[in-house]
Amino acid sequence: MACNRLNCRFEDRKVTVILGGSGSGKSTLLRQLTGLERPDSGSVLFDGLDLSRASRKKLFEKRKKMGMLFQGSALFNDMNVFENIAFPLREHTKLADSVIKNIVTMKLEMVGLRGTEELMPSQLSGGMMKRVGLARAIVMDPRVIFYDEPTSGLDPISTGVIGRLIRDLNTKLGITSVVVSHDIASSFKMADKIIILFFGDIIAQGTVDEIQHSEDDRVRQFITGSPEGPIPFTRADGNYLEDLLTDTGKAKGNQR
Repeated sequence: MACNRLNCRFEDRKVTVILGGSGSGKSTLLRQLTGLERPDSGSVLFDGLDLSRASRKKLFEKRKKMGMLFQGSALFNDMNVFENIAFPLREHTKLADSVIKNIVTMKLEMVGLRGTEELMPSQLSGGMMKRVGLARAIVMDPRVIFYDEPTSGLDPISTGVIGRLIRDLNTKLGITSVVVSHDIASSFKMADKIIILFFGDIIAQGTVDEIQHSEDDRVRQFITGSPEGPIPFTRADGNYLEDLLTDTGKAKGNQR
């Protein structure tokens, strides 16, 4: 899904949640924010650098200041917990093994998994895999962490644990967190700011209270989960989608 004329800011040391239904542009925006995809126009500014125009070398250097928790955790199946978390340190630093061991132990402690170093990914529950992925995301002490659907596929208790970890780590580490999600309940608990996307456009952004009291019918329908409203249940009818975009004044434009 293309993103159209987006203009948003992610505040330092705050948790910003990007909400939206399937096909709303969340994944596209996340790829552009991390430099994995370049927009056709516009700028993506991070730490004084426009990622959309940066050289490959400069982009890789800036990515060392970013952490990423992937939707599926993306752990290496042939590595144990310790080696999975230590991987970025071995790849990007020349730290001694003893120092790496201490750092990994500390990060595991922060996500409540100390003592699991020797376990393999196949021995972990879904919630544990997410926490190992989170420990790896913070192992390089990044300035910003990106979360791609961090609570997807988790039971309610694990969802609560991950949401609280995101909130707590953001505060304790003084980092900036950007969370892509469609989980309304957990997002409202962890967010300082919420951005809602609808077919590639931002239709609302603000505090949790501001979003909860929005008078936009599309926002109300999304946060209440109502099947009735301006957001169509299916996009199978292409003409309907085109009419909807025209009616709301959202023409297809260049990516930003």
